[in-house]
This record gives sequence, structure tokens and C-alpha cells, in this order.
Amino acid sequence: MPGRLFVVATPIGNLNDLSPRAIETLRAVSVIACEDTRHTRGLLEKFGIATPTVSLPAFAEGQRAGAILERLLAGADVALVTDAGTPAISDPGEKLVLEAVAAGVTIIPIPGPAAFVAALSAGGLPTGRFHFLGFLPRQVSEAKAMIDEVSQLSATLVLYESPRRLVDTLESLAEWLGPRRAVVARELTKLHEEFGRGTLLELAEQYGAGEVLGEVVVLVEGRTGETRWSEDEVRRALTAALAAGERLKGLSTDLAKRSGWSAQELYRIGLGLK
Repeated sequence: MPGRLFVVATPIGNLNDLSPRAIETLRAVSVIACEDTRHTRGLLEKFGIATPTVSLPAFAEGQRAGAILERLLAGADVALVTDAGTPAISDPGEKLVLEAVAAGVTIIPIPGPAAFVAALSAGGLPTGRFHFLGFLPRQVSEAKAMIDEVSQLSATLVLYESPRRLVDTLESLAEWLGPRRAVVARELTKLHEEFGRGTLLELAEQYGAGEVLGEVVVLVEGRTGETRWSEDEVRRALTAALAAGERLKGLSTDLAKRSGWSAQELYRIGLGLK
């Protein structure tokens, strides 16, 4: 009989968030597949867990998943963990889980911390419906295309971002989505946990005033159907897009979907800017 693959959530900051069931599982399996064995070793040592570990980093998951699958098919139980949070959710593990499912291996989730869930629970934006985007693509055109796909949703938008790119991302979201309410959740469960709240542009100004540290979750209000951009916001969005080489006709149609202005009004203002 094949072994079982346990997908084990680990703390996103405070190590005491590791559940008793997770501790029991990590002690009982034959091996633990880790995003970074050095990082996981500190967690295992805190709880006196001596189970052997193997490395399964994101950059080599495709090459190393096969060896772990062989262990499973030989009858070994394996736990899958990442550096923080739930494996396969914007973290390594998806490929291994898919291969294990295809091979008929039993997958058992051991639920626990997830940064986006923690942010939603305390962020103060609607949680009845949300859309998780993970990390935006690094290419601006690809990131904009992703946001365009979800710009009309009334669900709260949730994404991860690095501290280095936070301000640029907030400014881009403000350009593409308008003056929506947003939340920046930083250093969740850690000593310097912080929730910043305001519009996207207000948060860009706030976090642009100094160095940003720690992992970040960004929440953005879904479309309410009530917000109409100010003329100043419309002019800024048109100016930036025209400077980037976008054609006014298509740009006017695109902005009309998000700004509350008609395409004709936007085209007229754009002509004046040109």
C-alpha cells in the first residue's frame, strides 16, 4: 500500500501557532519534505521533533517531487511543509500534490495558519466573498491583465507582495482600480504586526515614507458600483497610460469600466491632455 502525504500548515510567525495535530503528525511520519530544511529545523527543534527532512524548494520542486513520490509509493508516510503557512498556497507543494493525486496516493490536510486568511479575518473589509490572487506577475502588462480580469468583482481582492514592491503595487492598483479602500497587513502574528488602512493612494503615500519590512498581504475592496473617480484621478490615470504609449480610444473604453465615467467623457479629457 502507498504511504500517505500529509500537507501540514506551519506558523507564519509565532511558532506557538503550530497545532497539536501538526506536531503529532510531524513526529509520526517517515520524512518531512521542506521548502528549506534549515528554516524548518528551528521549528522542529522547538517541539523536540527528530524526524528526518528532505528539501523541496520552489525552484527545484519539479525535479525533486519524483523522489518523494517514490517514497510514498514504497509505503512511507510523508509530511509536506513550507517555511510558513499552508503548502501549495503561493508556496511550494502544488506539483507534489498533483503528482501524488495522479498516482493514487491519499492526501491528508493538516490545516493551520495561512497569511491571507489571518489578514482577511482582522482586516476590516468584507469577507463573505473574496478572490485570492497570490503574487502579481512581475511584468506590469501581465499584472494589469490579471487585475483587469477581476476589476468588476464585488468580492474583496487578496494578494501577497514583497516589501520592496509594495509601494509600486499600491500605486499601480490605484491607477487600475481607482480610489478603493484597502488594507496592508504586515508581519502577521509577529512582534511588529501591523494593519494599515486607507485608500490605495493613501497607503502608497504612507508606506512610501519609509522602509517597509516583513511579509505583506494586501486587501482591496471589491467594486461597489458607487464610486466615481474624481476628475483629478481620471486625469492622472489618463496621463500615465498615455505616457506609457496606450491608444486613447481603447484606453477610454477600458477606464470607463472602472472609473464611473463614460468613454466619451474620458476621450474628451484625453484629447485635451494630448
